Amino acid sequence: MNIAYPFQIDSRGRTAESDEDRHVRDMIEQLLFTSPGERVNRPTFGSGLMQLVFAPNNEALAAATQIAVQGALQQWLGDHIQVESLEVANRDATLSVRIAYYVRRTQERQVTEFTRQVG
Repeated sequence: MNIAYPFQIDSRGRTAESDEDRHVRDMIEQLLFTSPGERVNRPTFGSGLMQLVFAPNNEALAAATQIAVQGALQQWLGDHIQVESLEVANRDATLSVRIAYYVRRTQERQVTEFTRQVG
């Protein structure tokens, strides 16, 4: 059973579930938008991506952020996915992440994009 993210109750009054592809996507989303130190029992969990929104927008920072995010994905989700490509964009107060990856269990290629508005 894969618990749906965000947590919700289904029509039967039980914990909502999600399929394998959706569960992997949800795990990626949680990792990307959790800041290190935010979880008490896992202080290194997260990518630090949300800090990019408030940082100056330049190529060096974008490259460093991309490497940090790729490292976090490998460290925390490397057993579940293999990242093929990752693009991080910071435009005004909008953060966009486009990721192409293979789900190790099914060997299926997935491409998804996450967007967060800050402010």
